[in-house]
Amino acid sequence: MAFCKNCGKEIDDKAVVCPACGVPQQDKPAVVDSGNIGWAFLGCCIPLVGLILFLVWKDQKPNTAKKAGIGALVGVILIVIYYVVVIAAGVGMAMIQ
Repeated sequence: MAFCKNCGKEIDDKAVVCPACGVPQQDKPAVVDSGNIGWAFLGCCIPLVGLILFLVWKDQKPNTAKKAGIGALVGVILIVIYYVVVIAAGVGMAMIQ
């Protein structure tokens, strides 16, 4: 027999919840939230994926979600800059001719 982690009453060894107080007896595995730079790189390369990961993980994995969100933001900014440069070059070339 085992004892409840909350109230100390004797419970079955395989009990998932204490019948006396209702507190779960098994520990949940810890969520790894390292905020790896790889998620930022993925978000930068594919901004839509970075945005989706940010929205999905913002509550469970805030560090990883922040990296993916920042990567998505950087990716969008780089795309906008690219198009501005291409349009400016096109207008400049059109004015020369």
